[in-house]
Amino acid sequence: MLARRQALRERVGRASPAAGPTRRPARGRVSAALNMHQPPDPPRSAAVSCLCVRAAARLRSAPGMQPSGPAAAELDASLEQYLRVRIFKIIVIGDSNVGKTCLTFRFCGGAFPASTEATIGVDFREKTVEIEGEKIKVQVWDTAGQERFRKSMVEHYYRNVHAVIFVYDVTKMASFTNLKMWIEECNGHAVPPFVPKVLVGNKCDLREQIQVPSSVALKFADAHNMLLFETSAKDPKESQNVESIFMCLACRLKAQKSLLYRDMERQQGKVQKLEFTQDANNKNSCPC
Repeated sequence: MLARRQALRERVGRASPAAGPTRRPARGRVSAALNMHQPPDPPRSAAVSCLCVRAAARLRSAPGMQPSGPAAAELDASLEQYLRVRIFKIIVIGDSNVGKTCLTFRFCGGAFPASTEATIGVDFREKTVEIEGEKIKVQVWDTAGQERFRKSMVEHYYRNVHAVIFVYDVTKMASFTNLKMWIEECNGHAVPPFVPKVLVGNKCDLREQIQVPSSVALKFADAHNMLLFETSAKDPKESQNVESIFMCLACRLKAQKSLLYRDMERQQGKVQKLEFTQDANNKNSCPC
């Protein structure tokens, strides 16, 4: 070890332009060199946007820490921006080839897809609607109907869900019979009973091939406390009926608190049971 140090000193001495005692590198240079290998900090704007609501909740709840003046106004404006648009998650489930994807395309895109393939896992689409002057973002989760495409994603389907749409094909009795299986799966994943559910019979444009009478479907819907819609995602004349399905759920969910606001209450320790509260005196344009 001593021989290596002596050899190193001799090399440094020969490389130096002027003779003199060897000097250790400054600590600042060493730390700067080490910092070059560390990942950069995330943008401050991203951190502010992610923690805006959390910081607001803490500031409001901490004694003596309430902001005032311009800081309070800026914080309230940022918080109001996040709370202005409510977010609701709606999942669409049912057998394969009943038209789940086409329904979501018709609602979110306003058109029938030229071609579709079997959904693998889950497809995610969203649309912002306005009800009584309030903007509401509807997140539609189009789920796979085949078991082999569902196994790894089922838990994500039902997590924090706000509404469920059960779809069957009016020209296939088997898809209607299998609704019991889908309802059992939904209940098996602890979906709260107050979560609204609707029943949709699709492909009503194929009138000569209908196998599920409306009376039978209505009886099934009443037995499970669901509204019944019969429509066709393919027929452009039925586009308003498809719109009514999702708008009906959006109207019912409008009385609930948004996911973001509910998360704030959890942080403040004020979790309350969500219940549907509809003001009887408040007349709205809900299609249902």
